[in-house]
Amino acid sequence: MDVRDAGDRTDTVYAVLAQARQRVLPAVREAVDGLPGAIRHLVGVHYGWWDEAGTPLANADTGAGKGLRPALVLLAGDAVGGDRTAAVPAAVAVDLAHNASLLHDDVIDRDATRRHRPAIWSSFGIAAAILAGDALLILANQVLARAPVPLCDRGLSHFNASGQQLIDGEYADARSERCDEAVLEECVAMAAAKTGALLAASCALGAIAGGAQADRVEHLRAFGEDLGLALQLVDDLLSIWGTQRNTGKPHLSDLRARRKTLPVAAALAHGGTASRRLADLYRSRTPLTHADLREVTDLIEAAGGRAWAQGEAERRHTLALAHLALARPQPAARHALTAVADLIIHRHH
Repeated sequence: MDVRDAGDRTDTVYAVLAQARQRVLPAVREAVDGLPGAIRHLVGVHYGWWDEAGTPLANADTGAGKGLRPALVLLAGDAVGGDRTAAVPAAVAVDLAHNASLLHDDVIDRDATRRHRPAIWSSFGIAAAILAGDALLILANQVLARAPVPLCDRGLSHFNASGQQLIDGEYADARSERCDEAVLEECVAMAAAKTGALLAASCALGAIAGGAQADRVEHLRAFGEDLGLALQLVDDLLSIWGTQRNTGKPHLSDLRARRKTLPVAAALAHGGTASRRLADLYRSRTPLTHADLREVTDLIEAAGGRAWAQGEAERRHTLALAHLALARPQPAARHALTAVADLIIHRHH
């Protein structure tokens, strides 16, 4: 790929994300303003709008992450010729649900940092993080329930079904941490539910808000699902071979916690000397030293985990773009969605 093409793609995505934030963030803040005061404070700290004392922070409009999911909602609506205003409630709902899942994830995984800031549970306690996440999930439902048809009926039903899928994936992930064995197919299904479900919902809800027929909604939903799995695969690769700067979490924290990320699951399923040694280190209850972590990293690569994850991410990217084409998107939206998919798959360490 030409360097200029890569630069154009990156510029396109950043512009798309910035436009989506500008359109959606005020509506998110308006929705959050309706929460009870103490919970609203927790949510604002999580989003990066203010510090723990309530003092507004600089660059608060970018403190809550890139805004990929709400951007996908708006772009999916554009793809079917919809009105962006009609898609905003769906964009708000998926952003709230995503942030609820982050609040809960940090508790489950005991990750003390989020977006280079202390996680809510580490500053305010586990109960605070759980309740703040619960409040955001309820708020997301309220936002959709107040939206016009078809979001308040067809859209809300789809949103809640996707939420149940996400929760099932999260629980499967939590259970896998207590099991010594890792079945690759089950780990892929878990990741598709855990990460793919909400990206799929984002694209489907945008299409629904745009008045699309069922076949176009389904192809955009499938685009989001495959894109979500590609995103998870790249995130898992970066969690091992990336840096804290691009993950927002301590380096190798997933390996230190012996999480069965997709490259690890693929390496464990490979067989052979490296795979068996990796399994032994993962079964051990002794904390992993820095030397152990370096060995684990080398073993994952030697057992084919890195190559498999990279290849599977590329395959899911290809499948996503095939579904996008079948959705018959408007040209400008197709260009933007393709740029998003390309940037996800080609993120650098």
